[in-house]
Amino acid sequence: MKPEIYEKSIDLASQKILKKAEEEGIETVWDRYEKQLPQCSFGQLGVCCRNCNMGPCRIDPFGEGAQKGICGATADIIVARNLLRTIAAGAAAHSDHARDAVLTFKKMSEGEAGSYRIKDEAKLLSLASEYGIPPEGKSPKEVASILADTLLQEFGKQDGHLLCTRRVPESRLKLWAELGIEPRGIDREIVECMHRTHIGVDNDAVHILLQGLRTGLSDGWGGSMIATDVQDILFGIPQPRRSTVNLGVLSKDKVNVIVHGHEPILSEMIVEAAEDPELLKLAEEKGAAGINVAGICCTGNETLMRHGTPIAGTFLQQELAVITGAVEAMVVDVQCVMPSLGELTGCYHTKFISTSPKADFPNTIRMEFHEGRAYETAKEIVRIAVENFPNRVPEKITIPEEKQECMVGFSAEAILSALGGSPDPLIEAIKGGDVWGIGAVVGCNNVKVTHNYGHVNLVKELIKNNVLVVTTGCNAIACAEAGLLLPEASELAGDGLKAVCKALGIPPVLHMGSCVDISRILVLSSALANYLGVDISDLPAAGAAPEWMSEKAVSIGAYVVSSGVFTVLGTIPAILGSQAVTSLLTEGLNSVVGASFAVEPDPLKAAKLMLEHIDAKRKALGLDSQR
Repeated sequence: MKPEIYEKSIDLASQKILKKAEEEGIETVWDRYEKQLPQCSFGQLGVCCRNCNMGPCRIDPFGEGAQKGICGATADIIVARNLLRTIAAGAAAHSDHARDAVLTFKKMSEGEAGSYRIKDEAKLLSLASEYGIPPEGKSPKEVASILADTLLQEFGKQDGHLLCTRRVPESRLKLWAELGIEPRGIDREIVECMHRTHIGVDNDAVHILLQGLRTGLSDGWGGSMIATDVQDILFGIPQPRRSTVNLGVLSKDKVNVIVHGHEPILSEMIVEAAEDPELLKLAEEKGAAGINVAGICCTGNETLMRHGTPIAGTFLQQELAVITGAVEAMVVDVQCVMPSLGELTGCYHTKFISTSPKADFPNTIRMEFHEGRAYETAKEIVRIAVENFPNRVPEKITIPEEKQECMVGFSAEAILSALGGSPDPLIEAIKGGDVWGIGAVVGCNNVKVTHNYGHVNLVKELIKNNVLVVTTGCNAIACAEAGLLLPEASELAGDGLKAVCKALGIPPVLHMGSCVDISRILVLSSALANYLGVDISDLPAAGAAPEWMSEKAVSIGAYVVSSGVFTVLGTIPAILGSQAVTSLLTEGLNSVVGASFAVEPDPLKAAKLMLEHIDAKRKALGLDSQR
């Protein structure tokens, strides 16, 4: 039975465009999901294997058929190997993003990327000091060049461990070392995952999963952290600012350029090119009132928090943006870009432009990005969009009126600044119970969940119970669309959190950036733990990914739990075919790394699990009081 439109999304703007898609006979991600039902139950349980050409093999979950693969692999081995490969793919995605950022940084320092410059010299010098690079007698670009070389070594490092891990509390670092999961070279961990999961290599589920934790840590405390740090140096540390979100940010009388994906290297230039007087004059000649750049997914989050560029939507809204009929150019880089956009843009006047040398899509205009001529490429892309403006078909245009103001850009530095330069006020608020704890809510959209339902309802329940929420990725966009990223949203919070938010002039939900910026949450957690003299696992804090769907999210889960943060997943990972793996991840890890996963699709029940965990941590710290 076809679901009603309101069952697909809680967002009114999305519902309107879904209705338009239905009327125009346009296929969306929801339609393709319905055609896949029922989905393969072996795949959902994680008990199918095609790692060699004797297979594919599958294990009968009811114990009546095959209980071993052809090579003898059990359900435990198959599930663990599949999970390890998923973590490897997710860590590779984040870390390859980081490598590209560092290579741009390196070329900038050598004068080969003239469009870029150092925008935050203080962060450059701070990071250089952390990596043991003395600045005396060196220009900022010389420091940057040495730092870039040092960071690049973190990817292929053969000896020692990742230097970013020195930011964690000493007790956590000691635990990782004892478990043998302290991350080494980023690429080494990913390659080792692939080696271990080849036929005839690692065949012990626990041993396999420990490598998964180490690989996740190489992402969170390696690749993602490096990406965030370098992007802050190149583009500036985000500071609180106001902007708008949702499909209503698209303009009826301006050229609409959407930047979508996860890497801000080119989108920074597109934002700049959209203000070029030559292109603005051309837009006027073409009948447009200006050029409007809007984002989708994490490329959008990056430009949002640094420039206030509006965001048109989350992962599940990328097709809907095109269906408005008002987008002149959909410009994509990598990750979370649906290949369906190629066929979809053919139904409208929209130009679909792909820019990454490593990512092509059907029916795109290929405009590869290279650092040496970044601004020139950005201008060419914006020019194509401007020249496409007269090709709009007025009767095909429907722009929803729904758009929402938001306050964004709460980097760890900005949060500390809002607190007066010290975590003291937050610590005191936690001790006194006004802030009951910290909730880190992150992750994608998943078509299996009513769009934004899990995100918004989980976060509302947390702030109602005085939990200060920090958020990144599509959860951050969903919260913005629901009006939760405004100081006025403190009216939905408990009395204690409301008072804190009003005193500081901040929302009860703090936007900390894109998916790689979960590393900012790690840094903030470490700062709080070090300040209190405890481990991260001792903090009254919990994490959640209510609508996760990507392999990156699995890597994120691995490093968040390995860092000591209890994490609730809202969609079910492909592990239930192995009782041993499921038990280890949801219970056994508590005695190993001091945290574990829980799976709870109902956001209100998920919030209850997080609150119970925070209650227990408060009690252990001697902060037990009535919630």
